[in-house]
Amino acid sequence: MQQQLYTDDHEAFRATVQAFLAKHVIPYHKEWERAGIVDRTLWTEAGRAGLLGMDVPEEYGGGGVRDFRFNAVLSEEITRHSATGVGFGLHNSVVAPYLIQLATDEQKQRWLPGFCAGTIITAIAMSEPAAGSDLQGIATRAEADAGDWLLSGQKTFITNGINADLVIVVAKTDPAAGARGISLFAVERGMPGFDRGRNLDKVGLKAQDTAELFFDRVRVPAANLIGELNRGFVHLMENLPQERLSIAVGAVAACERMIELTVEYVTGRSAFGRSIGSFQHSRFTLAELATKTTIARTFVNHCIEELNAGRLTAIDAAMAKWWTTDLEAAVADACLQLHGGYGYMSEYPISQFWLDSRVQRIYGGTNEIMKEIIGRDLGL
Repeated sequence: MQQQLYTDDHEAFRATVQAFLAKHVIPYHKEWERAGIVDRTLWTEAGRAGLLGMDVPEEYGGGGVRDFRFNAVLSEEITRHSATGVGFGLHNSVVAPYLIQLATDEQKQRWLPGFCAGTIITAIAMSEPAAGSDLQGIATRAEADAGDWLLSGQKTFITNGINADLVIVVAKTDPAAGARGISLFAVERGMPGFDRGRNLDKVGLKAQDTAELFFDRVRVPAANLIGELNRGFVHLMENLPQERLSIAVGAVAACERMIELTVEYVTGRSAFGRSIGSFQHSRFTLAELATKTTIARTFVNHCIEELNAGRLTAIDAAMAKWWTTDLEAAVADACLQLHGGYGYMSEYPISQFWLDSRVQRIYGGTNEIMKEIIGRDLGL
């Protein structure tokens, strides 16, 4: 099916992303997987190439264009090339809205130029050892002290956690108020009491630095409050749909690439004197996967248009996130099976997709939580 989502400008941007990945990422990604982290110089190269802060106003060094399609193109190409260590998606699609929409003018002047240049790498810290999808259950606290805030607690599974220079931390500022007592704080590299734990050893996404963060009475200036005091939960709920849509974009791109790889493999591989692709099972399996992926692509493209128009709902984003990531896992499993024993070998790209796809159903809110959101909207 011919898609109508992207214009010539987006395809020109895609060519820029492809050239960047070919020069600055693909030759080094295996090395980064062994190291468990990408080289920081990648971020400054990305800043020079215009791949960071596409929707940040030009006065701060950004692209000045609020169009999520550029974010989607970047995510699609990173996914297609299995460049899982590149944390640009979290930087652009998850953190950027908090700084663009909620930061004060002073905060924007302080952080956004570095954000766009790649000299300030960002992260957002929600999950804790005892609180993942249930954000109301977080234990991290911020207490007012002489006009500042003293932040204490622990976060885990934080993407860009080792490299991050600026971390938006979710903390309770009024523990008795439940969801109405949560605020967001920008914690900067070097603040006393802010420490990083180990770079977590994951099943997949090996080149992506994912860390534990520790806060021991970190003195955070009042000027580092993001948004309104005690409205952090509202701010999170307003921005989570874009985060979940960005996950869906990557999931669909992964499905499309896995199908391409598998069609290529079964066409060239023979068994019992004929191409594996000529067997009915192979044809039917790939026909089903291609159909479901096309349907998923159509819905995700619609959600991108709705986001650009300011109409994307939390319900539609939840639907997109759970459906596409469940599909991604099914496609990964079926395509690996069609590769036979070779699919289980690390040198075959399908094995990497299979490993990396598993976490998609967990982060950004588990798929079980997505179904809860949808079910509650149905009045159940």
